Amino acid sequence: MRSPKELGLDNKLIKVIDAFKLSGKALKGIKLMLSDEEIQAAQEYANTVSIVRLGFNDHGPVHMRTVALNAVIMLGLLKKAGISTTIENEKCGDFEDSLVAVIFAAMLHDIGMSLGRQDHEVHSTTLARTILERILAQVYHDDIRKSVIIRSMTMEGIAGHMGNRSVSSLEAGIVQVADGCDMTKGRARIPMFLNQTPKAGHIHQYSANSIEEVKIDAGKDKPIRIVVRMSSEVGIFQVEEVLLNKIANSTAKPYIELYAQVNDEAPRQYL
Repeated sequence: MRSPKELGLDNKLIKVIDAFKLSGKALKGIKLMLSDEEIQAAQEYANTVSIVRLGFNDHGPVHMRTVALNAVIMLGLLKKAGISTTIENEKCGDFEDSLVAVIFAAMLHDIGMSLGRQDHEVHSTTLARTILERILAQVYHDDIRKSVIIRSMTMEGIAGHMGNRSVSSLEAGIVQVADGCDMTKGRARIPMFLNQTPKAGHIHQYSANSIEEVKIDAGKDKPIRIVVRMSSEVGIFQVEEVLLNKIANSTAKPYIELYAQVNDEAPRQYL
């Protein structure tokens, strides 16, 4: 059974995608993803391994939906600013095809956590392949060429989301940044509760617990403005060691402004 938070994110995703007024492929794709029992089970077990077994933060249904929503918002801001996607530039498809690839990558990028943390992005591509082929067949029907392109773009987004592999498409770069933006305190709440004794490596949980909000909207000088609001300085670790590194290695970097703000202090500009 899906949690109220998952259902709320489902509704937001559908609403934001529907607002683009496209042909319906992206809307059909996200609805298939959100209702798919295998995807839900894969996301839930990835979260069990991440939180219960390994003591990491949320890598499950809520996280993957949040990343999808972040990615859709950012891709929409780029479209509004007149920035073409890689699929558009290569004349392999249109904006909606890029949107489908980004959504699919975001919804499947962490299912490899069910095998463990190490190389989980690679394991995610392996586990995602049969799921992708099944859903692409429903969205693109007999268009083999388009299905292959979307599958490849989706796989690049999944494999590159950690920021430690080079990606060459704008779509994959967006997924990378969208993943880094999910670092609010709610994501670290359960592992913080289960792990009462601080241990080496828990700085990610404690820094994330100080992040109050990550806001994504239109920038002043660039298409995308990301503002991270936090309750204490410890959150700076999350910004500088996680999000900033992902943006620095992303193809979307030229289009992003990044700010961090502690309480009511003046925002610090990184990009």
